[in-house]
Amino acid sequence: MNNQRPNDKKPKMPRFNLNWIYFIILSLLIGSFFFGNDLTTDSSISKEVKYSIFQQYVAKGYAKSIVINKSEGKLEMYVKPQHIRDVFKADSKQTGKAPFVTVQFGSVDQVEDFLGAQKKAKKFSGDLAYDNKKSHWLVNMLSYIIPTLLILGFWVFFMRRMSGGAGGAGGIFNVGKSKAKIYDKVNEVGVTFKDVAGQEGAKQEVQEIVEFLKNPKKYTELGGKIPKGALLVGPPGTGKTLLAKAVAGEAGVPFFSVSGSDFVEMFVGVGASRVRDVFQQAKEKSPCIIFIDEIDAVGRARSKNPSMGGNDERENTLNALLTEMDGFGTNSGVIVLAATNRADMLDSALLRAGRFDRQIHVDLPDLNERKEIFQVHLRPVKIDQSVDIEFLARQTPGFSGADIANVCNEAALIAARNSHSAVGKQDFLDAVDRIIGGLEKKTKVMTAQEKRTIALHEAGHATVSWFCEHANPLVKVSIVPRGKALGAAWYLPEERQITTKEQMLDEMCALLGGRAAEELATGHISTGAMNDLERATKSAFGMIAYAGMSERLPNICYYNNQEYQFQRPYSETTAKIIDDEVLAMVNTQYERAKNILKKNEEGHRVLAELLIRREVIFAEDVEKIFGKRPWISRSQEIMGEDKPQNAEDTATQGDGEDNPETQNSINQE
Repeated sequence: MNNQRPNDKKPKMPRFNLNWIYFIILSLLIGSFFFGNDLTTDSSISKEVKYSIFQQYVAKGYAKSIVINKSEGKLEMYVKPQHIRDVFKADSKQTGKAPFVTVQFGSVDQVEDFLGAQKKAKKFSGDLAYDNKKSHWLVNMLSYIIPTLLILGFWVFFMRRMSGGAGGAGGIFNVGKSKAKIYDKVNEVGVTFKDVAGQEGAKQEVQEIVEFLKNPKKYTELGGKIPKGALLVGPPGTGKTLLAKAVAGEAGVPFFSVSGSDFVEMFVGVGASRVRDVFQQAKEKSPCIIFIDEIDAVGRARSKNPSMGGNDERENTLNALLTEMDGFGTNSGVIVLAATNRADMLDSALLRAGRFDRQIHVDLPDLNERKEIFQVHLRPVKIDQSVDIEFLARQTPGFSGADIANVCNEAALIAARNSHSAVGKQDFLDAVDRIIGGLEKKTKVMTAQEKRTIALHEAGHATVSWFCEHANPLVKVSIVPRGKALGAAWYLPEERQITTKEQMLDEMCALLGGRAAEELATGHISTGAMNDLERATKSAFGMIAYAGMSERLPNICYYNNQEYQFQRPYSETTAKIIDDEVLAMVNTQYERAKNILKKNEEGHRVLAELLIRREVIFAEDVEKIFGKRPWISRSQEIMGEDKPQNAEDTATQGDGEDNPETQNSINQE
C-alpha cells in the first residue's frame, strides 16, 4: 500500500532566495543598457559638434550619410572612411567602422535647405534618413544611475565581506566580539556523564558544579559560596574536553564554549575586548558556564622583564581575564571551566583561589578505568567472543582515553582489512603493536649480519631484564622492523605511584643490556643503541639533578620551572659534578649488564638464535631457556598469576620511542 500523500508526488520547488532578485534586476539593467538602444554603430565612437562645424564637414565632402531625429532635434552625420582621421584625429581601428558626429539643430527646414544646396554643389551625395523614435526612457535613466549603482553595489559587497557576512561575528567591524559558541538547549551537545568512563574523582567534582547551578540553595543556605572556577589539568587525551562536554549536556543552563586561541588576534586590544564581551554575554544569561579550552594560550605566566616600550597583547588579554573572573565587579552565577595540559606555565594570579577555586586533576587511567573506557568505545564495535576487555586493559598501561579509542578504531580497520566478520583478539593485539611500535615494514631489506646484530641486541635486553629484580616483566621480543625501530623488547610496566632508586637502576641496566650484548658477542658496537643510551642518560640525569639520588649531591633538587629564567640554578662546579655522576652511574650499570650476560652467555646465544629463526619470541620462550624468573612482579601479584598463560596472551604490550611510561627498548638506525 502506498502511504504517500498526494502532495508528496508534486515536484519540489527550489527554495526562494533573495539573491535571485538581485541577479534578475542586475541582468535587466545590463540588458537594457546595452541592447535597449536601437543603434547600428557597431561599437563606433561619436562626438558632438556645433552646427557650424557640421556645415563645414558637409561642405568639405566628409558626410557619408545623415540621420535626422525630428523629435529630439538632433542629427547624426556618419563620416566617410577616408575622412575619419580628419574629423576624429584617429584611424578606423580606434574609432570603429562607422563613427559619427551628433549635432543639435534648430529647424528641420533649415537643415533640408542646406543639404539640398550641398547636393546641387555635389558636396553631399549620401543618403538622408529620418528617425522619429525617442530614446527609451530606461536607457536615459540607466546612463545616469548605473555608475552609481555599481559603486554602491561594490561598497555593500566589500562591507559585507569585511564584516563577516550578515550578522557575522568576525570581520573588521566585529573583531572585538567574542567567538564563543553557546549551547542553551537541553541535550544539544549530545554528551552526558554516562559517556565519560573512568575519572570518577574528576567526574564527581564537575557533577557537583552542575548541582551548584541546578540547586544553589542546598549549598548557600549554610553560608557556602558557589565556586567561581575549576581548572581541569592532565596529560593530553585524558578526557578534559569530554568532561566539559558532559557538563554542557547535563547542566541545563547556557554553556559558552571558547578556545584560548580565539582571544588571540593581531590587532591590539582585541583579545581583552573579546574577554569582556564573552563575560558580558554570560552575565546576561546567568546562571551559566564558560568553558575555555587550552587556556594556556592566553593564561601563560606574564614576563617579569617586558621589552621597553612594547605592548604585549597576550598580557593585556590575561589582565582582562583576571579582572573579569575576580575584579572590582562581581560575576555571580557565572562559573568558569578551563582545561590545559600545561598548568605549570599558567600565571600564578590566574590559579589563585577566587578565580580557579578548584584544580581537578585528570590523570592517565588506571587498570579499572581503562576497562570502563574500553567498554564505552567498544559499544559500536562488533567483537567476537575471543575479546577479553580485562586482558586489553592489562595490555595498555600508560594509555590515555584517546589512545584506547584509537586502539578500538585501529582494530576494527585491521579486521575489515583482513575480511573478518567480527573484530577478534588478535586484531586488537595487532592494533596495539601498530600504535605503539609503528607500521610493520615487511619490505625493509637487511643483511644476515645486520639481522644477527639486532637479534643479539634484543636478546641482550631480554636476558638482562630477566635477571634484574625490579626490571619490568618481559612480554615479547621482536626483530621485525616497525617505524624507525629495527627491533623491540616489549615489557609490561608496573603502575607505580613512587619509584625507588633500585628500581630505576635495574631499568637502566636493562636498557644498556642491548649494547653490552653487541660488544660481548661481536666485539663491536653500533648505532642501534642510540635510543637506549638517550633514555638511560636522561634517567641518570633526572636521578642526580632532580631526585637527589647521587652520592656526591645527596638530597638536592635543581629543578626549576621558571620559563623566563635562562640561567642554570647551579654553578659550573656543580655542573661538572653532575656530569661526572651521570657518567659514573651509566657506566656502572653498563658493567653490571655485561657481567649478567657473561654469567648467562649460553642462554643469551640460544635466545638470539631462536629470535633469528622465529623473529618474534614470547616470555614463555625465555622461561624455557633461563627457567622461571626468580621474582614475581607486583602486577602479577595483583592479577594472581606468575606468568602469562600462553604465547597468544603475551603478544601485546610495548611502547614506542616517544612513550617512556611503558619502558620498552627500541633499536634505531
